[in-house]
Amino acid sequence: MKPITSLLLVLLITGTSIAQDKHYYQTDFSKEEFTERRTRIMNAIGSDAIALIQGASGLPGFSVFRQSNTFYYLTGLETAHAYLLMNGRTRQVTLYLPHRDAARENNEGKVLSAEDGELIRQLTGVNQVKGIEFLSADLVSTGLIRPPAPVLYTEFSPAENGNDSRDELVFAQARAAADPWDGRASREALFIQKIRERFPQFEIRDLSPTLDAMRLIKSPKEIELIRKATQIAGLGIMEAMRSTQPGIYEYQLDAAAKYIFHLQGARGDGYASIIGGGTNAYMGHYFHKTDVLKDGDLVLMDYAPDYRYYTSDVTRIWPVNGKFTSEQKELYNFIVAYRDALFRYIKPGVTSNEVLDKAAADMKQYLVGKKFVKSSHLKAVEEGLKFRGHFQHPVGMAVHDVGRVHGVPLQPGMVFTIDPMIWIHEERLYIRIEDMALVTADGVENLSAFVPSSIEEVERTIKEKGLTELRPAVELPFKK
Repeated sequence: MKPITSLLLVLLITGTSIAQDKHYYQTDFSKEEFTERRTRIMNAIGSDAIALIQGASGLPGFSVFRQSNTFYYLTGLETAHAYLLMNGRTRQVTLYLPHRDAARENNEGKVLSAEDGELIRQLTGVNQVKGIEFLSADLVSTGLIRPPAPVLYTEFSPAENGNDSRDELVFAQARAAADPWDGRASREALFIQKIRERFPQFEIRDLSPTLDAMRLIKSPKEIELIRKATQIAGLGIMEAMRSTQPGIYEYQLDAAAKYIFHLQGARGDGYASIIGGGTNAYMGHYFHKTDVLKDGDLVLMDYAPDYRYYTSDVTRIWPVNGKFTSEQKELYNFIVAYRDALFRYIKPGVTSNEVLDKAAADMKQYLVGKKFVKSSHLKAVEEGLKFRGHFQHPVGMAVHDVGRVHGVPLQPGMVFTIDPMIWIHEERLYIRIEDMALVTADGVENLSAFVPSSIEEVERTIKEKGLTELRPAVELPFKK
């Protein structure tokens, strides 16, 4: 038994060594790009300030860790319980990480830790890597011994993790606060509270506006990832179109798109899919996906992947039976024409209001001489001319990304959605499509233009065989 025991010991040691030697780190961004982002923050806060960023915490059970968007944006590092200190006085950047957990690495693979300081410096471009236990002393050393203390900047806004967007996170905090049996503070609020309790000398300010302004303008590498995420989203929606027929469930279209997402290397959802047949589409964020698709109805799908920390936002609507009715064509063609009118006026220097005003003027001309089967349909499209939500939100690391695109001059590198929509309230009918706009140096690019949108393209795509036909769901439970 002794030789066997020795062999097992050797294999265990070798396995641990392999796990520790083979590290994972992103390959999309250079350390120079991360360094430039951190430098911009130090320039923004000034020489009498420091910035402290808290990374995401570990997840319970078998959930796969995903770093917070901000921490990834500044370091590319996917280690839980990490901290980043940027010192405007010394221009030094320090990462604080947990120490190596050899048993965990033997089970899961290498996790970059404080012991990997030299490697992490090479990968990220930071100046120092230390264990978490050094953070408190280093905060004291920033200027608390000999006042005045520097201003401390940190994020006040909730951290985005996974398929979160800030707007939804803030509303979730409000709902928790309204629950007398819950009412817990956000992780960011607790972090700020701990800093104030332990180091009251610091004046604490919000770093979120600075980060938001940076993330609003995408770098070429970010645009490349958003483009890929958009292409994957479009391919998933097209597969769902092919898989559509009366009698299948909404969730089966979700399954068809998910297969494409994972096949193309996405890690999952950029946000929970919105797939609504018939009147379910009337609910803007309908997530249940439990109903059967019916002949004669339209089905709306809004879905995109989480691809290397970036996402997209593409929506299409199509007939369940594969053919638009004359009434559906009238409304659908209006939406597509509105989409085209909005894109016509997007370019650097203009504002969202200018784009909306000019597109609405074009659509008034479009309606001249147009007839609609129902007066309620005409009323709906006329109301659509007044609606200001056709020009929507930024997209990037989150589907409802940070930063402002309304009321500001557009700049190259901005990415946002164009989302023309109308409601026919009497029929609980909602029709819209959504495309991804990238502002370029001399105009705009529709990143999702390849996704079928004309009636002819949509109907042709639906005729093709899809996954639900090639691999239909089996009846459960299996018959004995």
